[in-house]
Amino acid sequence: MRRLYLQVYLTIVASLVLVVLTAGLLWHFFAGFGPFGQQFEVAGEVIAELVPAANAPAAAQQQAIDRLAERLGADLALFSRTNEPLAAAGRPLPAPSRDGRTGGWMRTPVGPAVSIPLPDGRRLVARLPPRQRPSALMLAAFLGAIALVVAIGARPVVRRLTGRLERLQRGVESLGAGDLTARVKVEGRDEVARLARSFNQAAARIESLVNAHKMLLANASHELRTPLARIRLGLELVATHPERKVELERDIAELDQLVDEILLVSRLDATEQLDVREDVDLAALAAEECARYDDCSVEAKPVMVRGDPMLLRRMIRNLVENAHLHGKPPIEVTVARQDDRALLNVLDHGPVIVEDARERLFSAFYRIPGRSGTKGSGLGLALVRQIARRHGGDVAYDPDRGSSFTVTLPASA
Repeated sequence: MRRLYLQVYLTIVASLVLVVLTAGLLWHFFAGFGPFGQQFEVAGEVIAELVPAANAPAAAQQQAIDRLAERLGADLALFSRTNEPLAAAGRPLPAPSRDGRTGGWMRTPVGPAVSIPLPDGRRLVARLPPRQRPSALMLAAFLGAIALVVAIGARPVVRRLTGRLERLQRGVESLGAGDLTARVKVEGRDEVARLARSFNQAAARIESLVNAHKMLLANASHELRTPLARIRLGLELVATHPERKVELERDIAELDQLVDEILLVSRLDATEQLDVREDVDLAALAAEECARYDDCSVEAKPVMVRGDPMLLRRMIRNLVENAHLHGKPPIEVTVARQDDRALLNVLDHGPVIVEDARERLFSAFYRIPGRSGTKGSGLGLALVRQIARRHGGDVAYDPDRGSSFTVTLPASA
């Protein structure tokens, strides 16, 4: 990152040096054009009042040039329209170029001079003394001072920019090294600040996913031991007790369901978008799932939601299964529409969940102490929340109505 800082800073400094050189060259070669030429024309108007007319005697013109040269302390030479010398004072000066119509700077063997056009077509060539002539060294020093001031002023700006990039780089390296808590300070409102904010969001998301997977792995390994132990024991007893075969089949089905739910939780954690999106009648799905239970009734009006029908079916099944395992019959399922939202409610007549346990109801592998026993995998309600949120909704426990769970989803038009 140090090289980036030097590159940005040296680029600004090099640009300033280029500006200085370009300004000097333009001043040196093109001073006779544009506004400089207009100044020379104005000077010609003034000088025309100090010298005789073009048809005046040569002696009169020479006398005027001598007087003007003495006053200015400069070398002067007056030329006709055809560049014939009319008068001169001081060291000899060459005739000006006959191409341009305006005055300008010109080179002479004794140094730079200036050509000033007079209104009647004559040209006055003047070589100013060193103390009055524009100094190229002074011009370069002036432009160099400007470049130095800008370079010094640009350094903290460039350093601040690259400093923030350096801190962002250190944050990325820390995250890559395994520090999931690595964050960077968001400074300003520019692109670098947005990049830092995006990095913090991504780092938080990665930390959440990794921690969730660690917890899932730890809980899954614990939950898998129980059905595996029962299966191992059943295999040992099935030869002498054939009736154990039914229990063994039930343990295998429980293990299969647990593995299926673990895989589904992992898939929902890994993806932000749904693989399938289609219009689904939430009331029809609720009626189909409730038909699997004798003590479940449905009161529903057709409400269309857009999403994955397999996931929505699993959401309803988990809610009804949770009421069947941990509540008391009858189970009442209602589906209704409220404005632009679809409401799915599953109510049983079991005891209300205590307040301390409500916050962890939708956590993976959580069971209410002293109530759930060994029934269920502990992933049912966690999957309900994940599926609801993947569809743009959510689920909540409503203790005011009893043991009641309500899912809210966006309804299709």
